[in-house]
Amino acid sequence: MKAAWPGHHVPLGATWDGEGTNFALFSEHAEAVELVLFDPSGRQGVFYELVERTDLHWHGYVYGVGPGQHYGFRVHGRYAPGGGLRYNPNKLLIDPYARAVAGEIRWGPEVFGYAWTEDRSNDDVPSKLDSEPCMPRAVVIDHNFPWGDDRRPDTSWADTVIYETHVKGFTQRHPDVPRELRGTYAGLSHPAAIDHLIRLGVTAVELMPVHHFIDPKQLIDRGLRNYWGYDSIGYFAPEARYSSAGTHGGQVREFKAMVRALHRAGLEVILDVVYNHTGEGNHLGPTLSFRGIDNQAYYRLLDDNPRLYFDVTGTGNTLNVRQPQTLRLIMDSLRYWVLEMHVDGFRFDLASALAREFFEVDRLSAFFDIIHQDPVLSQVKLIAEPWDVGMGGYQVGNFPVLWAEWNGKYRDTVRDYWRGGATGVADLAYRLTGSSDLYQGDGRGPFASINFVTAHDGFTLRDLVTYNQKHNEANGEGNKDGSDDNRSWNCGVEGETDDAAINELRGRQRRNLLATMFLSQGCPMMLQGDELGRTQRGNNNAYCQDNETSWVDWEAVDETMLAFARRLVALRAAQPVLRRQRFFQGQVGRGFHRKDITWFRRDGREMGDEHWGNEARQSLGMLVNGELIPDRGPRGERIVGDTLLVLLHSGAEDTLWRLPAGWGKRWEVVLDSARPDEEPGTRCGGEEEALEVTSRSLVVLRQGDH
Repeated sequence: MKAAWPGHHVPLGATWDGEGTNFALFSEHAEAVELVLFDPSGRQGVFYELVERTDLHWHGYVYGVGPGQHYGFRVHGRYAPGGGLRYNPNKLLIDPYARAVAGEIRWGPEVFGYAWTEDRSNDDVPSKLDSEPCMPRAVVIDHNFPWGDDRRPDTSWADTVIYETHVKGFTQRHPDVPRELRGTYAGLSHPAAIDHLIRLGVTAVELMPVHHFIDPKQLIDRGLRNYWGYDSIGYFAPEARYSSAGTHGGQVREFKAMVRALHRAGLEVILDVVYNHTGEGNHLGPTLSFRGIDNQAYYRLLDDNPRLYFDVTGTGNTLNVRQPQTLRLIMDSLRYWVLEMHVDGFRFDLASALAREFFEVDRLSAFFDIIHQDPVLSQVKLIAEPWDVGMGGYQVGNFPVLWAEWNGKYRDTVRDYWRGGATGVADLAYRLTGSSDLYQGDGRGPFASINFVTAHDGFTLRDLVTYNQKHNEANGEGNKDGSDDNRSWNCGVEGETDDAAINELRGRQRRNLLATMFLSQGCPMMLQGDELGRTQRGNNNAYCQDNETSWVDWEAVDETMLAFARRLVALRAAQPVLRRQRFFQGQVGRGFHRKDITWFRRDGREMGDEHWGNEARQSLGMLVNGELIPDRGPRGERIVGDTLLVLLHSGAEDTLWRLPAGWGKRWEVVLDSARPDEEPGTRCGGEEEALEVTSRSLVVLRQGDH
């Protein structure tokens, strides 16, 4: 074994300077650290002892080592699980700061830090098996990249439309993407893929996890893969399986090229990030990186039994954000993806777990404080999944300023209304207008609400209105996984034998849900393929289905749905009243004689306080006044848009809707979910005229000439 040159303790990870590479690793409780380099064939090469230790960082410099070099660490120390220590130098460990990772885990007893047995009943005895032949390796990279004039689109929240997508699933079956590029970063940046996004009208792609992740043993044992990617093991490394350019650092350049291409098309890139847990699982999980480097620092352990892990994520472990180094790791990772990889924002998986400094979720936690004070991170889009699985973890509406949230209440309310399960329309009115009951009190605006009706976790839009029960049999868990609550979406279909009528109603319900989302105040988020009619055949938890169940089928496109979706996005973009930056006041504004928003019944009369409590109410008219928008354009001028009347009717029978008096003599139908192919303005209604509205449908009218 050789001793490395002293080098520097910062930055952490492997840093190439043109002559050699500096290696630095944090470990508070380690007794010794070895750097392991591998030759081009992958065989173990030279060992270097990192003899220097500064501020709990072990570091050393090796001349002649450059981009493409594979490496790992072996960390010496006490193995005492009962005391929270799990050092084992027989385990090759991935650098937490690795910018690229090559290879996959080969599951076997070797990757466990304890002497593994089939029943895994005892973790007290350290394993003597060497894990090196079974482990991925970190890769030294060259950070240089020809960004050219790349600029972030910096799309305002008011103009943002998010498209939640999967790097592989989006293009794996795309016939116009070259076969060798399908399912990769290069595939997502191919003109055929970008053209669809541009024509659809979305402004941002929210990528499901691209941090390097693992396939858990239980999935491999069942012949499945980790498709969703919520088992991160490398917070700085783009997932190698999505690379067409090789895994020796090529994945980093390919990811950057993807971002550059999306930016040139005006599209932002938002990453779904998983800083709440890692893929190492509970105390019986493998030793791959963090556990073997400093278990006490990186993981939240039970105070009264540090052998076990505090778990509010449902995955076996929770990262210890109370520990400064772990918090630093998260912040360093976030800044790296913004500054080096040029991404535009983040969606934080199970974000409540990151705010648990002690037990309860704390909106004043160090995690929020640091992000708010950071000159880089405070300027990008920050989206929380505002819950975890721990007690008190459901925190919708409770995140601080700068944060938007996946609005789970929006999803549930809109679904309930259109399936006929809602109790009245009072809660629906809050969701349509940006959920002021959740966000107005703490100084946030309507765009704190990320409005969605479907996401990766659950049914697709088509399956949501087609299946009353989940069909997750292919997951190998006896159909016990995934949510059980879809309730009755086939209302009105029971007993129906006409397939055409059934399909028409289901299509209408899909259009209702999507239209409601794009007509609501807040930021809409669409799930990939919903605009195409994508189905997972009833699987509402396809996390392990890396196959045609999950991949977008570009040969089976619902053209009617696609055209309708494009119309919705275009309508939202054209109408300032649908993109307000402030909440409605529900009152007459200065210089105007009409309210900014008015609610109507089917008889054309305004809703009174006594009407909101009617739990049987199935219809609601929402009139948004285009003459009264408290927002201003870039030059300070007042923005004036059209006045729109939205008629929502979830009842099972067709109805006549009398248009409100006092708003002019002419209304033009802009959109009707029951007549998706109808051109705008084909049907017009006059003042106090009755308009026919189909059962379970939504109609949008624009105020015409007075």
